[in-house]
Amino acid sequence: EKKPCPLCPEEKFKACYSHKLHRHLQNLHWKVSVEFEGYRMCICHLPCRPVKPNLVGDQTFSKMGAHYHCIICSATITRRTDMIGHINRHVNKGETESRFITVPAPKSSHEVLKESATDVQVLPNYSTPQKTDSYFNPKMKLNRQLIFCALAVLAEERKPIECLDAFGATGIMGLQWAKHLRSSVKVTINDCNENSVTMIHENCHLNKMKVKLNTKEDDNDEAMGDGEENTDTIEVTKMDANVIMHLRSFDFIHLDPFGTSVNYLDSAFRNVRNLGIVSLTSTDISSLYAKAQHVALRHYGCNIVRTEYYKELAARIVIAAVTRAAARCNKGIEVLLAVALEHFVLVVVRVLRGPSPADDSAKKIRYLIHCQWCEERIFQKEGNMVEENPYQQLPCDCHGSMPGKTAVVLGPLWSGALFNTGFLRRMLFEAVQYGLDEAQPLLKTLVCEAECTTLKHFSTHSPYDENKQEECGVYIKTPNTSAESYLVHRKRKSEEVIRNAAKRQKSENSAEHPAFYYNIHRHSIKGMNMPKLNKFLNYLSEAGYRVSRTHFDPMGVRTNAPLAQFKTILMKYSTPTYAGGQAEGPVHLTEDVQAGEQVQAAADCKAEDAEFLEDDKSGVAVAMFTKDYPTHCAAD
Repeated sequence: EKKPCPLCPEEKFKACYSHKLHRHLQNLHWKVSVEFEGYRMCICHLPCRPVKPNLVGDQTFSKMGAHYHCIICSATITRRTDMIGHINRHVNKGETESRFITVPAPKSSHEVLKESATDVQVLPNYSTPQKTDSYFNPKMKLNRQLIFCALAVLAEERKPIECLDAFGATGIMGLQWAKHLRSSVKVTINDCNENSVTMIHENCHLNKMKVKLNTKEDDNDEAMGDGEENTDTIEVTKMDANVIMHLRSFDFIHLDPFGTSVNYLDSAFRNVRNLGIVSLTSTDISSLYAKAQHVALRHYGCNIVRTEYYKELAARIVIAAVTRAAARCNKGIEVLLAVALEHFVLVVVRVLRGPSPADDSAKKIRYLIHCQWCEERIFQKEGNMVEENPYQQLPCDCHGSMPGKTAVVLGPLWSGALFNTGFLRRMLFEAVQYGLDEAQPLLKTLVCEAECTTLKHFSTHSPYDENKQEECGVYIKTPNTSAESYLVHRKRKSEEVIRNAAKRQKSENSAEHPAFYYNIHRHSIKGMNMPKLNKFLNYLSEAGYRVSRTHFDPMGVRTNAPLAQFKTILMKYSTPTYAGGQAEGPVHLTEDVQAGEQVQAAADCKAEDAEFLEDDKSGVAVAMFTKDYPTHCAAD
């Protein structure tokens, strides 16, 4: 239904739909309003104040000017600065009572959105952070569901847990935690903006939850809504995120600032409890995805370039910054989840207290050698000794066959695993239990990616295969275990030694997923049709390599196969583009083969071409191959 603007004449702004009307009110009226004692005097364009009639011929025109209406008296004032001075004069005289009977307009102008059975009120332009105080992005629904699943898994390990949403905005995330997990969590929602805190209070009232107004005085509580129906209490604070994380300890902390989150990492790891979880969402994708490389160097201290695996590169950059911040507080981390999608990079880590875990985590930060010709990559070896020829570490031979310098050093980056399979399986179970449909397909892909397999076996009946499950050397409580069968935080040093030994043994025995992935389109052959992605995964698996798809790239393949073997298998199962040009396929193949491949890969290609020549009965292909290949290849 189209609605007109209440502050503009119809000839100036015609009736339109609600979303356009909200944008008009926000940009034209709300941004230049004058605030006084909870009221806002917006600029008015109605014919309330005629200005200097103009005589044109026989007709008289009255030009209307934009103006403000004083809420105390009946004056209409043109300029905003004059209006502020007018209000100040009323205050100096003690005239602060309004002569108008006003209806609380903000409630009628708020739009109510619903997500995961939680209602929130939002302001106009709620999805534009520069134009609204309480930012709400509907595109981040998947991000909120993943964080909720991680918190639900932690709530099963120990109860109750204290969790913090450091940047509340509308409070949607904290409200979902309290509404679904109920007595298992003690939720604290923080924001430094006064309007956002007011909005969080109204949203708590909308969802019938109690609000703890003052954190310092326990007696000063106020019930928002019907407390008999829902006894959950949410603590709302108004302070800087760094301050509240320095003052109090939490089991679960989520950071979701606008842009980078590196400014809050030191505070987050200062007081987080042992075996707690820190999750952070970074939305500065222009720097993380190598579009603004100087910003990445300034914020994260990393040298990066645009690569085919740039999304995983972004995740490893953020984890490296998290690892350094945790190590400064004598804490180590275990990465539970790392997701990089179009709008955000999400990292979830478990905190391990002690200098030994901090040292083990810091050792996993390395530099990456990246070949700019074939995009082969490998982490530098451990140690501080200077190598004579760093190019020898790369599996490719591009430096010997190409002129100039062919590789760059990227980093420092996180070189460890990006996923924890057991934690992801439990997150998948929680997503099924709470009906989070959007997160389930992604979690299934992450489980396969963590195990580096294409086999999808998921059990939604029980998230555990045994009564207790080990993660990073720590026995995690499950619903069927007793209180004596698992290790909790704040244990003695003897148990910490056992835990660290078990962690080292587990890290030695378990096979991590391969680092990085290859894009099948990036390495396709000109003039040839690639095989279907699932068939190509089967071909790599039959060749004896670990292989899986990746959520970073829909056409990406995560495998431990070298790039030369990857290209060899891709060439082998590619077909010519033209139906009648069976002999033309190998011609394009020879043109597209890069000079920097390994000698073994080149020999395999020659063997395949020889087999093709034996099967081909036309003499054209033989002539073409003898013409394009060197003499020794033709002899082969």
